Amino acid sequence: MHNHRIHRVAKLTGLSKAVIRVWERRYGLVKPLRSANRYREYTDEDIAFLRFLKEELDRGQTIGVLALEGQNSLLERMRLTSLPKKEELTPHKNLLDELVSCLDPLDKLRFEQKLNGAVAVIPFDEAVQRILLPLQLRVGELWHEDRLSIAVEHYVTKVLQQKLFSVMNQLPVNEFGPRVLIACPEGEFHELGAQAVAYLAAARGCHIYYLGSNLPLTDLQTFCESITPDLVLLSLTENKSDEMAHRLLRQLQPIALRWPVAMGGQGAEALEHLLERGKVEVLRDLAALHNRLASLLSMHQRAFH
Repeated sequence: MHNHRIHRVAKLTGLSKAVIRVWERRYGLVKPLRSANRYREYTDEDIAFLRFLKEELDRGQTIGVLALEGQNSLLERMRLTSLPKKEELTPHKNLLDELVSCLDPLDKLRFEQKLNGAVAVIPFDEAVQRILLPLQLRVGELWHEDRLSIAVEHYVTKVLQQKLFSVMNQLPVNEFGPRVLIACPEGEFHELGAQAVAYLAAARGCHIYYLGSNLPLTDLQTFCESITPDLVLLSLTENKSDEMAHRLLRQLQPIALRWPVAMGGQGAEALEHLLERGKVEVLRDLAALHNRLASLLSMHQRAFH
């Protein structure tokens, strides 16, 4: 997660710096960190929370009433109801063009400077959705078209994975959140999408079990029996032959009969016509993923209240 100075927070939220300070001092709704030189620093969740408060005011609420509800209750409501706006999911096309232009021939310094600079100035979940995942998709397409080497594709993937792992390690373990198991089935070695989903789900308050790539479904079932997940999310990036697709679905059937299962990625969309209705969901895009997580969190909250 990033820390942001107040001028950046004002730009990202549409709130004035004066309003943000009042909400901190008078109402105690935001509690920024302090840097070594005493500047206020706000986390990605602080920015999401300020946006949520602004939306509540736009719907007719008053800041005094919100303050009486309390920060913890408001944060819980935010995680249940806040969905990314369309512009927060739209790929940053001009930046992607600039980044790709650094790859052939490879200009490592320029590529990493542009990427690091862009990711540092927006909340990380927005960076995942607008920059990291679209960049990986674009680079994969260029490799399939023989316009980039496999070595450059691997380089980009590792850079993006390092960013995801670094931020994931800063997230708290949501011990009491719904249990979400995330994996790539056997034969699936491209796991960046699954890693991004793990981050987005953890940031929303889910308790994540991330099992990585190339996982046999027999082992997935055994693991499910040990943890009893609230949702199993599978990433399928490769289109499979009919024989491989039918084999995968046969192995998946006993899992889907006992636990909720959803799949994403272009390989999942290619299998959709073979799926039995209601047994396995296909999440076609990030908006569908966010809707599914919001539904899961809402059900989990109702079960424990």
